[in-house]
Amino acid sequence: MRKTTSTNTINKEQLEANCGIAYTNSILSGRWKLSILAFLLDEKKLRYSELRNRLTGVSERMLIAKLKELQADDLINRISHPEVPPRVEYELSKKGKSLESILIQMAKWGTKNAT
Repeated sequence: MRKTTSTNTINKEQLEANCGIAYTNSILSGRWKLSILAFLLDEKKLRYSELRNRLTGVSERMLIAKLKELQADDLINRISHPEVPPRVEYELSKKGKSLESILIQMAKWGTKNAT
């Protein structure tokens, strides 16, 4: 974790505030976030265990961290059902759904250009 007063942190904040691409990259960066969003785009709602099973190789700790980050950035909603055993589902938020065309274009571009 960087100090909030470090030059690096200040530069990052200024760049993200003034450049849409930098902001988008900061929100979506990381190995698992785009995959989580894509699965939720396809399936609408998924339980935690369903996400974990689809994301081959992700650790529980990493999945939980990425879900919390996506939730903090208001890209996904966490729905907790008061049952025994507890049931938690995730879905795209309104802000997350606004990424649909971007995610589809990224998938098309990747399919076309992956070699």
